[in-house]
Amino acid sequence: MTRHLAILFALAACGAQAEVLEGRVIAVSDGDTITIVDASKQQHRIRINGIDAPEKGQAFGERSKQNLSKLAFQKDARLDCHKTDRYKRKVCKVWVQPADCPTCGNTLDVGHAQVVAGLAWWYRAYAKEQTAEDKGRYESAEDEARLRTWGLWRDNEPVPPWEWRRQSKK
Repeated sequence: MTRHLAILFALAACGAQAEVLEGRVIAVSDGDTITIVDASKQQHRIRINGIDAPEKGQAFGERSKQNLSKLAFQKDARLDCHKTDRYKRKVCKVWVQPADCPTCGNTLDVGHAQVVAGLAWWYRAYAKEQTAEDKGRYESAEDEARLRTWGLWRDNEPVPPWEWRRQSKK
């Protein structure tokens, strides 16, 4: 009984913080940021949860943006948002319809797909904001991409964006 109450309490706490959005992806800024427009024509800038992609001036920055565009641009999306970042972007898990499955609905997690392709890092610093299942999936995807030297893992020493930004400020 106590276990069930703890689960219900945890779900209620998560639900109170989560916002579900639906809209069309109208812009891709880089490998981890999109803009959607909802049914009321309001635009929302979205930072994809759980990943950090190479910056525009970094190796694989343009490829990461191109891959995210291929996955999501001009597609309807469902977004599970849990916070707003310091740049006023909603931080969300983003789901779209996979290109190879016209009957699947919005079942492709684009953040996970970016990590699988080796075009984004799993952002471990924010892992606490992910479910245990997502943590495992994202970590495994990054390990696999690294092992197979996909995308940015082709570089001998890829520099994560958070380190690149810090070095750029010096």
